[in-house]
Amino acid sequence: MAIDPVCGMTVDPAKAAGSHEHRGVAYYFCGKGCLARFQADPEKYLAPKSPPQPQPEAAQYTCPMHPQIVQAKPGFCPLCGMALEPMVPAAEHDDAELRRVTLRFWISLALALPLVVIAMWLHFPGSQWAQLLLATPVVLWGCGSYFARGWSGARSGHPNMYTLIGLGVAVAYAYSVVAVLVPGLFPDSLRAASGEVHVYFEAAAAIVTLALLGEVLELRARGRTGDAIRALLGLAPKTARRIRADGTEEDVPIDAVRPGDRLRVRPGEKIPVDARVVEGSSAVDESMLTGEPVPVAKHAGDRVIGATINQTGALVIEADKVGADTLLAQIVHLVAQAQRSRAPLQKLADRVAEWFVPTVIAVALAAFACWAVWGPEPRLAYALVNAVAVLIIACPCALGLATPISVMVATGRGAGFGVLFRDAQAIETLASITTLVVDKTGTLTQGRPTLTDVLPLGDMDERTLLSIAAGLERSSEHPLAAAIVDGAHTRGAAAEEISEFQSLSGRGIVGRWRGKRVAVGNDQLMMEQGAHTAALRERMEGLRAMAKTVMFVALDGKLAGVLAIADPVKDTTPEALRDLHADGLEIIMLTGDSAATARAVAANLPIDEVIAGVLPQDKAAAIQRLQAQGKRVAMAGDGINDAPALAQANVGIAMGTGTDIAIESAQVTLVKGDLRGIVRARRLSRATVANIRQNLWFAFLYNALGIPVAAGMLYPLWGVLLSPMLAALAMSLSSVSVIGNALRLRSARL
Repeated sequence: MAIDPVCGMTVDPAKAAGSHEHRGVAYYFCGKGCLARFQADPEKYLAPKSPPQPQPEAAQYTCPMHPQIVQAKPGFCPLCGMALEPMVPAAEHDDAELRRVTLRFWISLALALPLVVIAMWLHFPGSQWAQLLLATPVVLWGCGSYFARGWSGARSGHPNMYTLIGLGVAVAYAYSVVAVLVPGLFPDSLRAASGEVHVYFEAAAAIVTLALLGEVLELRARGRTGDAIRALLGLAPKTARRIRADGTEEDVPIDAVRPGDRLRVRPGEKIPVDARVVEGSSAVDESMLTGEPVPVAKHAGDRVIGATINQTGALVIEADKVGADTLLAQIVHLVAQAQRSRAPLQKLADRVAEWFVPTVIAVALAAFACWAVWGPEPRLAYALVNAVAVLIIACPCALGLATPISVMVATGRGAGFGVLFRDAQAIETLASITTLVVDKTGTLTQGRPTLTDVLPLGDMDERTLLSIAAGLERSSEHPLAAAIVDGAHTRGAAAEEISEFQSLSGRGIVGRWRGKRVAVGNDQLMMEQGAHTAALRERMEGLRAMAKTVMFVALDGKLAGVLAIADPVKDTTPEALRDLHADGLEIIMLTGDSAATARAVAANLPIDEVIAGVLPQDKAAAIQRLQAQGKRVAMAGDGINDAPALAQANVGIAMGTGTDIAIESAQVTLVKGDLRGIVRARRLSRATVANIRQNLWFAFLYNALGIPVAAGMLYPLWGVLLSPMLAALAMSLSSVSVIGNALRLRSARL
C-alpha cells in the first residue's frame, strides 16, 4: 500500500486502476483518476504509508569537470569520461581506481616494451605476427576502458578526450591488423623492401601505455587535492565518554551521542561534539579549525567545538550539536560544496571545450586529406601517422581541469586556516573587491557586550528596572539582549514575566508587564512610545563618547530608566584593519548604533567612513548605493540584521561566531570570527585567480602549438614530424602539469 502523491489517497500499485507500461515506464492511476509516472517499482516512488526509517546517507560521486553529474556509485563521467570521485572524500582515501589503472599500466608496459624493440630493431620472419600478439591485449584490454568512455561521450553528443584517444588507437591498430591479415589490399607504395606492409602496432600500444601513465599520475595528483577535507575528517574523535544518569561512565561510539548527553573530556582528549561546558575549566586548542595558535580558556557556560583538543583541565560538557550539525561537519560540507562549484573564469573554457573535440576530429581529417593528396610517398602512411598524432595530442582534459582543480586546492587551503568559501565565484570575486563594509557589534567588537550602567528614573528602582528589561529581552537573540539578561542575573534581579512580546527591527522590543506597555530600545522607539529623551541628551552623549550603547526603558509611554552597554573592540581588529587598509581597501563601518557610539569605536581604528543609525532593512540599500558608485563591495557581519546586506554585497563575509542566517546569507565564513582571516583570504583569492589563468593559458597554448605540429606544419620547413608516441606522452603530461601547478597553492605564502 502507498499514498498517491497527487491527491493523498491510498493506492495499491498492484491493483491501481488503469495501470499500464510503455517503453519501460509504469503508469498508475488512483481511485480519483490521478496519474503518476514511475520509472521502476512503484513502491520506490509512491510515498509509503508509514514514514521510512532513517537510513545512513549514501556516498555520492561526481565529476570534477562536470559537477552536475552525480551518481550513487563510482564510475565515469558520461560527458568527459573522467573517473568520478566522492562528493565528500572519506577519511581514508579510496584508491581502488588508481590501483586498477596502475595494474593496466604495468601490464601494458610489459607488453609494449618488447613490441617497440621488435618494431624498431628486430625484423625477423613473422615479426609482424609477434607484434599483433603483443599489441592485441594492450589495445583490447588496456585501452578497453578508454574505448567505452569515448563511445559513451560520442553517443551522448559530448565527444571527449577518450573519444580522441580511442579513435587514434583504433585507426592505428585496425590498419595494422588488416595489413597483417590481408596485405594484398595495399599498394606497393605502402610496402617495405621485404614486401611487408608498414604496421603501427607499436604506436597503438605506446599510445595506450603512455595514456595510462598519464592517468596514473593524474589520479595520484587528484587524490592529493582532497587532502584538506580528509585532514578535517581525521580530526573527529571516534568515541566519547558518556555519563549515565546514575553517575557511572561508559565509552560509546561518537554516532551514539545525542543532544543533551553529558560527556566527560579528560586532559589531552579531543572534545567529541559541539557542546556547552557544565563543569570544570580548561584551555582548549582550537587551532585545527580556526587557525588560532593560542589555546582558549573555557569555563562553565562556554561553548566548545567538536574535534578541538582539551589541554589542561577536566571538563564535563553537555552535547548540543552532533553528527551533521557539528561545526566540523558543516565545514566539510561547505568545502566539498565549494570544490564542486564553477568559477566565472571557467565559462570561456566551457565554451571552447564544447567545440573542441569536433574541431580536432575535423583537423585530423583535413591533415589526412592533405598528406594523402600532396604528401611525399608513401602518402597514405604519412597521412595516417599525422592524423593519429593530431587525435592523440589534443587534450581537452587539461582545459577542463584548469579551473576546478585550482578551486579544489584553494578551498581546502582556506579551510585549513579557518576561512570557508561557499563557492568558486566567491574566491574569484574577493580578489577584485575595492571596499570592505563592516558591522560593529560582533564584527569589530567582541560581540559579548556587558551591561555597565543602570540609571533608573523617577520612582523606579534599579532591581525592578532590570527585572522588567530582562523579562522582555530574554526572548530576543540580539547580543545586547543577552548582555541585559546576564547583567540582571549578576545583580540579583529576576526576570519578570512579559506578555505580547514583539520585536521591532532596528528599534527595540515591546510587550506588556502587569497590564502596562513596556518598551526597551533606542531613541526612535522612545519617540514612537511618546517617551521624551531630550532632557537626558547631554548625559547620553557622554556615555556614547565612551563607546557605550545606550538603551531606554519606557512604561506606558513614560521614560523609566536608561541602560548602557559596552562591547570592547577585539584585540585582533586594529591589526586586521591596518593590513586591509594597506592592501588598498576602503573600509566603512555600517551600524545601527548611534553616531556617537560608532565614532567612539572608530576613533582608534583605520576606518575611512562611518555610517551609523542604519535600520536593518536599510543596510542592503547602503550597499546598493556604494555599488552604484562603481565600488565592488564586501560586507562583513554576524547578525540577523546583517543578512540582507550580506546577500546584497558582491561578497558577503560572515563571522563564524554569528547567527545561522548570517552564515547562510554569506559567501565566505570566518570560522573564528577574526577579520585577519579576510587578509589571508584575499591573498589566497588572488593566488587562485592567477593560478587559474596560468592553467588556462597553458592549456590554450599547448593545444594551439601542439595540434599544428602534430598535423605536420613544420615538415615543409625543417622536415620535422611528431611521432604519435611523442604526441601521447605530451597529451598525458599536459593534464599532470595543470594539476601540478594547482597543487602549488597548497604551499603559497599567505
